Amino acid sequence: MPRITVASHNPVKLAAAGIGFERLFPNDDFQVVGVSVASGVPDQPTSRAETMTGARNRAENARARHPESDYWLGIEGGIEDSALGMTCFAWVHIIGRNGRIGRGQTAVFYLPEEVASLVRAGMEVGHADDQVFGRENSKQSSGAIGLLTDDVIDREAYYAHAVIMALAPFKNPTLSW
Repeated sequence: MPRITVASHNPVKLAAAGIGFERLFPNDDFQVVGVSVASGVPDQPTSRAETMTGARNRAENARARHPESDYWLGIEGGIEDSALGMTCFAWVHIIGRNGRIGRGQTAVFYLPEEVASLVRAGMEVGHADDQVFGRENSKQSSGAIGLLTDDVIDREAYYAHAVIMALAPFKNPTLSW
């Protein structure tokens, strides 16, 4: 049974990884395990590039800690601020045992100014969400997207789509990526 090591113990990220692999490879069974590793970027990445670097570093650090696995997966959430407002997104980086790399990004959405102003003041999005919405540890449940959409899209589904996108090179191994 192929083993997927996810660079997190967050149950949402572990579930999203499992869902992504199961949907794209429905005839296979996978073992999903988590490991806590450093991202090498700030706790709240503030650009696409920094967020992508965090996801890649997490996947590589997971591989270093669990070289016996078949896949190593990093998920990193980030924000970008502009004149139009603050956007929120995440990157997924997958490394396969054969050296193949896959990357996928979640959809991008805007944060309300009440959350964005707290993030600009130095707070992580998850903590800002908790303060604005009166929740506790929302990043291990529905996340900002769930809070803003009344769970029509929750964080698990949000990440699972990006995992599926990152798996495209593994689903299509004869193509050049």
